[in-house]
Amino acid sequence: MILAAGLGKRMGALTQQRPKPLLAVAGQPLIEYAIQRLVSAGVRELVINTHYFAEQIVAALGDGRRYGVDIAYSYEPELLETGGGIVKALPLLGDAPFVVVSADVITDYPLQQLSDKLKGLAHLVMVDHAVFAKDAYAVVNNRLMMSHKNTLTYASFGMFTADFFHDCVPGAFRLNDVLQRRVAEGVVSGEIYRGIWHNLGTAADIKHFEKSRAREDLNL
Repeated sequence: MILAAGLGKRMGALTQQRPKPLLAVAGQPLIEYAIQRLVSAGVRELVINTHYFAEQIVAALGDGRRYGVDIAYSYEPELLETGGGIVKALPLLGDAPFVVVSADVITDYPLQQLSDKLKGLAHLVMVDHAVFAKDAYAVVNNRLMMSHKNTLTYASFGMFTADFFHDCVPGAFRLNDVLQRRVAEGVVSGEIYRGIWHNLGTAADIKHFEKSRAREDLNL
């Protein structure tokens, strides 16, 4: 699943007429980086949630055929946030564990490794990045734990099971609201990744990425 329903307000004027996932980054729509990583990991069925300028995303990506995937869309008449968006899409995601990535993250993490690392109800990839850290986590013996002494933050991609959301009421809520409960229950595995990771939340982030050597490292 690719999370692509957000309003992209921090992009300012760039998202007044188009959704953030379709902003051009180094010559291609931002969401295509997530699609390419999933395709390279062997994923052939995608679910994309939409809300803001949803029709533009559907028109741009179509059924996914040109990427070598089948795309199903989960439209949200009202924005459901990260957690609520996943819960609404569960009927499209099936019973097997599924990967969730955010449309605004560019990384070289090998997503195909997630299935082997899943221990419990979810496996989350963390990055050591104090700028983005809102809720402090630690990884101890491959288990995700709460900690106030770390600057780890969720990298916005991981693998989940439907059971992770078993007690969630449909509606708008953040993924982190559920995550904290599951971490306290000890059913979430995790790892720290120190490879290429860019969270493109602002126009300045896009410019920084386009000027960085990460593009060369990613063979862009």
